[in-house]
Amino acid sequence: MKKPHPLQDRNFDKLVDKFEAKVYDTFKGEWRLKLLKEDLDSLRNRKQDSDLPSLVSPVDSKGSHLSVWDAGCGFAQISQWFAEAGHELTLCDLSHQMLRRAKQNFADHQLKATFIEGPAQEVAVGLPQFDVVLFHAVLEWLAQPKETLQAVANKVKPGGSLSLLFYNRNSVVIRNTLKGAWRLPGLLTDDYMGKGKKLTPPNPQIPEEVCQWLEDWGFEIEVHTGIRVFHDYMTPEALQQTNLDELMALEYRYCREPTYRNMARYIHILAKKRAL
Repeated sequence: MKKPHPLQDRNFDKLVDKFEAKVYDTFKGEWRLKLLKEDLDSLRNRKQDSDLPSLVSPVDSKGSHLSVWDAGCGFAQISQWFAEAGHELTLCDLSHQMLRRAKQNFADHQLKATFIEGPAQEVAVGLPQFDVVLFHAVLEWLAQPKETLQAVANKVKPGGSLSLLFYNRNSVVIRNTLKGAWRLPGLLTDDYMGKGKKLTPPNPQIPEEVCQWLEDWGFEIEVHTGIRVFHDYMTPEALQQTNLDELMALEYRYCREPTYRNMARYIHILAKKRAL
């Protein structure tokens, strides 16, 4: 019997253009960015707490800006948004092409950052701790998600924040069950893992488990948001007959409700590391 290939961290070098068209340049991508920015807005717009030691020099009389590491930056939309507020950014990505695109986006907007090519878990070894660590849409592409997440989370200062976005395994189960037919046996044995299209993450995570990991590592969850609670379960015919504004009003109403948020396609968690 032929042994399955072991999972490897996904490198998007050959899929950059497709990734941009299918993920970022879509309504679904815009909705994701909207909720992420809403969750992170108060963090982006505050200065570094006076009781946290700074890794950067004061830039004005109001105090220091935050040090931010984007671990797996992609095209760096959220990093760019933080940089526009004056924060100090360090970005890394396994994909050379993704990192090149992120560099160009920063240059186009006359923003500065430190760019490092490589997987987050390896880059982490040579980095200090940060006030904020962003780890968005990376976990589900990893061969060792828990171990890598812990390496990344260790780079959050005591009192600092981790922003974690990941593809929800609960949603994969629900959506494929609703489609029925040949999918059910695979769901019963977990053989559906890694069976999707090229841009379908092979290793989605269970939010309840991820939350427990973070709590075990000394984090307190401050924000827990589900991104696309209903939209991705609707058929194309149902979407065509639906007023999009009304649908998104429902999405917004329920995206942070405990009963609904862990059914969403993506989960965003903002967690604060307990001070020593």
